[in-house]
Amino acid sequence: MFRAVLLEKNAEGQAVVTVKDVEDSALPAGDVTVRIAYSSLNYKDGLCLAPSGSGLVRTYPHVAGIDFAGTVEASDDPRYAPGDAVVLTGWRVGEAQWGGYAQKARVKADWLVPLPAGLTPRQAMAVGTAGLTAMLAVLALEDHGLTPAQGEVLVTGAAGGVGSVAVALLAKLGYSVAAVTGRPETEVYLRDLGASRIIPRADLAETVKRPLEAETWAGCIDAVGGAMLARVLGQMKYGGSVAAVGLAGGSGLPATVIPFLLRGVNLLGIDSVMKPYGGRLRAWGRIATDLDLTKLEAMIVPAGLADLPDLGAAILRGEVKGRVVVDVNA
Repeated sequence: MFRAVLLEKNAEGQAVVTVKDVEDSALPAGDVTVRIAYSSLNYKDGLCLAPSGSGLVRTYPHVAGIDFAGTVEASDDPRYAPGDAVVLTGWRVGEAQWGGYAQKARVKADWLVPLPAGLTPRQAMAVGTAGLTAMLAVLALEDHGLTPAQGEVLVTGAAGGVGSVAVALLAKLGYSVAAVTGRPETEVYLRDLGASRIIPRADLAETVKRPLEAETWAGCIDAVGGAMLARVLGQMKYGGSVAAVGLAGGSGLPATVIPFLLRGVNLLGIDSVMKPYGGRLRAWGRIATDLDLTKLEAMIVPAGLADLPDLGAAILRGEVKGRVVVDVNA
């Protein structure tokens, strides 16, 4: 038996979330059984925990949680042995496959990566999908030529999970970071992470008035999308790149092609869910060396399994700051 946050359909067809004991025999098929130590909370987890499942959860009963870190309990794959420390993010785990809001999981070996040296399972889940996405965005910007000497880098949705890690990573790497937030109370938090300037969300929330504005940003990590992304594209310096990581402000893009044609701006799509193994290893290796772990600690909001229904609703309302780390054994 193991404890899990189980989603089950009630008579009205809505998902009911409860913490209960589950038989080991209920675990899905897979190569590796992991004894989970920590999981985390991401926006997608909030969607999965919602009464409707938000279209992400198709089969019930279900265990959500798109991230987890722990140790291998049993393995049919030669790459992993009992006692190995591992991390999982993405691969539709927590959506189509039982996830990390439990004390055990059984998954395909291909979905795991070794826990990077220098990180504990708790720290790995403070990073989680959000932090991995932030690191992939930084790598994409660097691969397209971004250096600290080129000027300010903008981070939108900066107080959220992806944004928080992005600010800390960029600051540690020597970049001047401008952080966009709609919550004035997060200014001290963002400056402590390394932001050198705070941009009120309202300053960038207006729809595009001119295809091109003053060249302001050398690079951008955008977690908002929608009208804000369209506006930022027109403010990029010549040849600058925007790494698009989220859609908190909407999935539409009411923009023109002018920034691409007249300034050579690059719009880079960042996916962490199906990222191949080699790219994951590269990103986790950089996280272990480039992320200030004291800054990471400042992002952590501790939680247990019983806290997840309320926290899932809170993250959908935009009320969660930093990274919620879930101790599944608390």
